[in-house]
Amino acid sequence: MQRIFKSILTYSRVSSKQLKKNHCPYCTKAQKYNLPLDGLKILDISRILAGPYCTMILGDLGAEIIKVEKPGVGDDTRSWGPPFCGKESVYFLTVNRNKKSIAIDIRTKDGQDLIQKLAKQCDVIVENYIPGKLDQYNLGYKHLSVVAPQLIYCSITGYGQTGPYSQRAGYDVIVSGVGGLMHITGPEDGDPCKVGVAMTDLSTGLYAHGAILAAVLQRQITGRGQHIDCNLFSTQVASLINIGSNYLNAGMEAKRHGTAHQSIVPYQAFKTKDSYILVGAGNDKQFQTLCKVLQLDNLLEDSKYTTNKLRVDNRKSLLSIFDNLFVTKKTEEWLDVFDGCGIPYGPLNDMENVFSDPQTLHNDMILEMDHSIAGKVRVPGKAVKYSERQMESTLPPPTLGQHTDEILQNMLNLSETDIKSLKDKKVIQ
Repeated sequence: MQRIFKSILTYSRVSSKQLKKNHCPYCTKAQKYNLPLDGLKILDISRILAGPYCTMILGDLGAEIIKVEKPGVGDDTRSWGPPFCGKESVYFLTVNRNKKSIAIDIRTKDGQDLIQKLAKQCDVIVENYIPGKLDQYNLGYKHLSVVAPQLIYCSITGYGQTGPYSQRAGYDVIVSGVGGLMHITGPEDGDPCKVGVAMTDLSTGLYAHGAILAAVLQRQITGRGQHIDCNLFSTQVASLINIGSNYLNAGMEAKRHGTAHQSIVPYQAFKTKDSYILVGAGNDKQFQTLCKVLQLDNLLEDSKYTTNKLRVDNRKSLLSIFDNLFVTKKTEEWLDVFDGCGIPYGPLNDMENVFSDPQTLHNDMILEMDHSIAGKVRVPGKAVKYSERQMESTLPPPTLGQHTDEILQNMLNLSETDIKSLKDKKVIQ
């Protein structure tokens, strides 16, 4: 541990006197730090979804997120509506809580100087520009790693820093197609479909959030920051998991199965008299339970269905039996039948039913915030709970440039005259 504490001195903004008093600034049990990432400063110059989703999670954990936006316009998603809450788009409000907004024009020399000075005061920078773009502004990793060697520099791109596609714009729906996700999504005999939310973007944000935390831990040993290359394409290919491995190891080309599973039967949605119900039998014991619950005991003695492999081979005949049965009752009736049986099942909910579901309410998955312009805002809540701390949301999503003066005064010690001059030159807002 002494080695870790000594290495922290080489990069931390905390003085040696403070370090001796509080120990590791990110691991201390001192009352000064209430959330896991209190004391960590992150400069966020990303836009849209993957980057902002990553930094929102880090902000929920206590990191101070300084969101850099373009004056007059801001993050692209500020205009992505309807719907809007007041003048703020719901899309923007969803992934930008617990952040402070500073509006800086990074195309200007003064703006670049401000970013460099802020980088020296921060632990992490998150950006999602096309590779090489920020080098034109002296804000790429090669430059900032010299002026701020402690900086963990996380780049989120479409396809990576190098390679034949590196200069392509990276958008979720495109990369989900190139990376194979759309090929395996949709009805068996229908067209390929995009997933209902931008899962490639969201998964990349999750990867980036974990990579940043790992780099923070490594910096405690090395004393230096590093460059993290996260990209949508690599995330999507990695996320193919068993479907990708089926091809790599058995030459098995993937195909669409609707709600069904390529390797497990039954494991899908079935149409009921009024909607759908999802049922799964992941092993032979669960299949036996399913048959007993549905009073289909005759299937237990049918040699075509005794193992999962056989059920996959005889998928069509078995599913036809279930299809004919499930349409005889309403979904709510089937839920009563399955209650307490021990196998996985559930309704196929729309948004109204998701957010009125008793488990949603029990898990506290609706987060309310009071926004200065939009009023009361409700968004999906935080997925992870901690036993030692309640991760209270302290900041609603910021208005454009809401914290510009505060950040420049507190972090860079700029005077009101300096700030006014920068505003007059339209460097900041």
